[in-house]
Amino acid sequence: MSQWQPDSWRAKPILQQPTYEDQQHLALVEQKLKGYPPLVFAAETRELFRQLGAVAEGQGFLLQGGDCAESFNEFNAPKIRDTFKVILQMAIVLTFAGRCPVTKVARMAGQYAKPRSGDFETIDGVSLPSYRGDIINSFEFTEASRKPDPQRMLEAYNQSAATLNLLRAFAQGGLADLHEVNRWNMAFVDNNPLKDRYKDLAQRIEESLEFMKVMGINSVNTPTLHETSLFTSHEALLLNYEQALTRVDTLTGNWYNCSAHMLWIGERTRQLDHAHLEFFRGIHNPIGVKVGPGMGEDELIRLIDALNPQNDAGRLTLITRMGADNLEKNLPKLLRRVKQEGRKVVWSSDPMHGNTIKASSGFKTRNFDAILSEIQQFFAAHKAEGTHAGGIHLEMTGQHVTECTGGAYQISDDDLAQAYKTQCDPRLNADQVLEMAFLVADHLRAK
Repeated sequence: MSQWQPDSWRAKPILQQPTYEDQQHLALVEQKLKGYPPLVFAAETRELFRQLGAVAEGQGFLLQGGDCAESFNEFNAPKIRDTFKVILQMAIVLTFAGRCPVTKVARMAGQYAKPRSGDFETIDGVSLPSYRGDIINSFEFTEASRKPDPQRMLEAYNQSAATLNLLRAFAQGGLADLHEVNRWNMAFVDNNPLKDRYKDLAQRIEESLEFMKVMGINSVNTPTLHETSLFTSHEALLLNYEQALTRVDTLTGNWYNCSAHMLWIGERTRQLDHAHLEFFRGIHNPIGVKVGPGMGEDELIRLIDALNPQNDAGRLTLITRMGADNLEKNLPKLLRRVKQEGRKVVWSSDPMHGNTIKASSGFKTRNFDAILSEIQQFFAAHKAEGTHAGGIHLEMTGQHVTECTGGAYQISDDDLAQAYKTQCDPRLNADQVLEMAFLVADHLRAK
């Protein structure tokens, strides 16, 4: 570790990066970012580390969710508020059902870069560079829009700072009050086609809050009923940006990536001898790695040891993304091997990426039942192996979009065009994701 520096990744092979034509402009932007204030603080990051340590030991649950890719054009307070609200709604359901703390980590305030399956996209015979997220280029299919622009890193920083400012205000300013959150849940139950299925849990939460009120425990004298903590995360794909926001903590002397509390490496960039792994091994944030169906047991152990050589609980989250058709065959052997080797990790399920299909209407979509099936198999595999199903990782929004089919409202292929707004991957909408929380709660109760 003594040989690690924030720029040591530059000597390694790297994938999924843009090609900037003006290297001088790129260097100037990176230098400017280095002088900007950190977006998050090391002490906050250490608190997340502590909470994830409890999850790794089976004493908590990780709820991680948000946009597949944040958009500069859709940056506004109502959108941030709605996603914040639905994360809190899910958390109170999971906390009550699971009788354990729920650590809330949003895919917000930095999720601006996305890996792509190809360097170019072709439409009507015209090929242009692929859209790689607003931090790199623009979604519009024109030559000028698809040109990677370093200046976009500054816009991503500014929008991330504003998003974090609003999230902190929401978390501490009353919007997170448990009484309000459960009222939102009760409204969901009343309007949902399957309301009888969820009504009991929502009513029991309400009764518990009323009991505490009678006993003199209320939002005025008990801050935990009135406010909450919400951490931020994103895939640290664009390492020029991530390096510029990596700083030495004055209290510990350790390096922290101050662009978010938690960062993760994607399935396409987790090679042991490549740049992303080199960068991640030196930062002291809690980190994650996406684990697909092609991951071998020996490879996984080498990956764990490279990123968490001290075997610290809370340092590493393994985010499985295998698909409903592959998980049952591939996950149990990994769980078994990691348990045998005594490695301390958080196991979290990403049931989104392995279940993406193209609908008959032409839209890229995901089916609610396939997503739920992968989560159910995830819990079943952990129960069989005697390990802890530690979390879920969802691409979701608080808006009422129509991007994933199924759910209680039975969104069909034909319905997708009504409100298909994503610039990248399809997200569960507010109703679908809260419905999912009630269903996941069934599994937490059964553990």
